[in-house]
This record gives sequence, structure tokens and C-alpha cells, in this order.
Amino acid sequence: MRLTRDDDWTATVTDDPLPTTPRFDFPGQCVRVADYADVEEWQRSLSETFGSQEWLWDAPDELRFDHANRNLAGACFRLPYECAAAEDSARVPATPPVRPGGLRAEEARDFRLEVTTELCRAPGDTVLTCLRDADVLDEPLQARIGIAPDVALLVQHGTVAGWSLADPVRYLTTGFAAPDPAPPSPAVERPFTECLSLVTQPLLDDVQNRNPAALGRLRAADEALRTQKDDRHRADALLSLIGTLVEDYGNW
Repeated sequence: MRLTRDDDWTATVTDDPLPTTPRFDFPGQCVRVADYADVEEWQRSLSETFGSQEWLWDAPDELRFDHANRNLAGACFRLPYECAAAEDSARVPATPPVRPGGLRAEEARDFRLEVTTELCRAPGDTVLTCLRDADVLDEPLQARIGIAPDVALLVQHGTVAGWSLADPVRYLTTGFAAPDPAPPSPAVERPFTECLSLVTQPLLDDVQNRNPAALGRLRAADEALRTQKDDRHRADALLSLIGTLVEDYGNW
């Protein structure tokens, strides 16, 4: 299978997915598939790769390829700020199944990968599916390419129509830090859905407008995360953003 971007940039699907554990940077609202541990390593990796990348005020999604062999070397996907309507989320197809695979660029040059606009949430937020737009749901998917553990590219008409992250709580972290390798605690799984609702529209609009009910939910989530004792790495990842919202909007 070939994928096309910018009309004439193409990549071929291979049998070699990345072994890299994804990192769900909750305060940054993005999912990274990369081994770099800090900003310096990230900047160094940019000189060794090509593809789609952040540039000044432009922040597209990122697929980076190794200069030496043109194989996929890493990725970074930004979570949309707006949740799809429940009826649209229910329309996300269950097929085709994820097929593990990598990508190899046909030529070494940069391109642009637009960010997704629709966040579709499975029941219990067991899978987050991010789509280019809601029109993707009107036709079947062509393929799901599992480029890394629990991370898949969604393909429609030979192009990337979105991406998905399964078991997102497992990969919660902050910045470039690796997630806790231990399984997530139910103490974090329970508040995750509430926290995700609070940091995305439409509930985020109510928080920013200082709606009393929304601020009550925000303060309750903040208090629950601060007082729980289990799985502190993941709880602190959620608290990093929830606590900032409380400081900005909840103390007035």
C-alpha cells in the first residue's frame, strides 16, 4: 500500500512498526512516538530526520523519517480540542483491524501533515480516535496501520485520515518523560474521563467562561487527583493541566 501527501509525496507501508512506547503528554495534549528524552535530544533528532515538523507558529502533526534509510523514525500527534458528538463517536468503524506496519518514504523531502479536528471517544475512553474531519465517517476506512504499540494511522483513499491511541491511560506522562511501565491503577482510570472532558470542548468553554457547575467539576477533579495515593506518575500528569486550569479559572 502507498500513502500520498501533498498530492505527490508518497510512502510505502512496510512490515516494520516502531517498537517505541508511546507517550501521552497530557499537559501538552499530544501523543509522541519517539525515544528522545528532552528538548536537546528532540532538536538533534530533527537534524537526522525529514518529514512533517513544527516550525515557528505552525504546529502540524509530525511524521519523521530517517535520512539514511527513509524509514519512519518517529511521530507526534496533537489531540483536537473539540470532542465529536456522541452520535459521531458511535459511528467510528470497528473494521478493518489494526495491521502492524511501518512506513518508508519514496524520497527524502519534507511535507505537511495537517492536525486532526475531531476527537472521537470510545465508551470509557478506552480508545481515542482523532479524525481529519467528520466526513471521514461517511465512508469505510481502507486500513489501520499500527505504527507503534497501540498507535495506528487511519487510511482512507490512500491518505492519512486520522490516528488512534488505544489504552490511553497506560501512556499518560508529562513532556518527554517515559510513562510508568506498571499497569495503570483504577484510581487513575476513573478520573481520566472527567479530566479529558474538562480540557476539551464543549466543557472547556464552560470552564473558561467560569460556569459555576463546570468550575465545581474542575475543583472536584483537582482535589481527587491531589489526595489520591496510587499511581502518582499518571495522577500528576493529569494534575499538571487540571491544576493549571484551576489556577487560571477556578480561584475567582
